[in-house]
Amino acid sequence: MHIVAIVLSILLALALLGSGIQKLRRAPAIATQLGGLGVTPPMLTVLGLLEVAAAVGLIVGIWWVPLAIAAAIGTVIYFVGAIIAHLRKRDTALAPAAVLLVLSIATLVVLILSV
Repeated sequence: MHIVAIVLSILLALALLGSGIQKLRRAPAIATQLGGLGVTPPMLTVLGLLEVAAAVGLIVGIWWVPLAIAAAIGTVIYFVGAIIAHLRKRDTALAPAAVLLVLSIATLVVLILSV
């Protein structure tokens, strides 16, 4: 089970790092989509930093599992919030957030089971 936890943690960390960097770089597609949800440029920076921090927590958590569990809990909360934001604006482009939520939940469950 520990190998699965490591693999899921790395996959989620890579996805979060990619997403976070795009937010920090203010990639036009991301900025436009999230702008439509009411996300301001300063909020975009905060969201990007949260994703990068979670990615770091998941990677460091390979050696200190409580940190990985905390990061996974944070990502679950983050993506539940993202889906709520999409639904409130009746935005149907919530598939990326939903996929990352499922990956976050799977990672969290496997991390907890591997302890």
